[in-house]
Amino acid sequence: MKIIDLEPGDPRLTDDLLPVLTELRPHLTEELFAEIYGEGHAQGLRFTAAYGDDGTCVGAAGWRVVVNTSAVRKLYVDDLVTAATARSTGVGHALLAHLEGHARAAGCTSLNLDSGTHRTDAHRFYFRERMAVTAFNFDKRLD
Repeated sequence: MKIIDLEPGDPRLTDDLLPVLTELRPHLTEELFAEIYGEGHAQGLRFTAAYGDDGTCVGAAGWRVVVNTSAVRKLYVDDLVTAATARSTGVGHALLAHLEGHARAAGCTSLNLDSGTHRTDAHRFYFRERMAVTAFNFDKRLD
């Protein structure tokens, strides 16, 4: 497996990573993704792709380093998805290990993510990865 951090403008963002990312975020179009990354990159948003031995993108991660008063410095994972055809093959583990390397290099105190309450398979994976539930996330939809 090969893991690559993709820079803005890299055609692999839409050609390779976006199809995998839309398995988790089906509302994303190519245009919306470009808009989000255009604005989010200035806020620290980055994307990482995992490629299988055949050169196919099998995993995607969106992430950023966040500095705040509660964690001081953490690497926050916006998105972590393994292609349905590659689940349970070590892709998620490899992506998390790669992101942990970024977190340690940036002096982060933690690697953090949110996961929807209905994603019980993902929760089992996060527990196996030695992650803990440390907070509740509250959300208020705005019209």
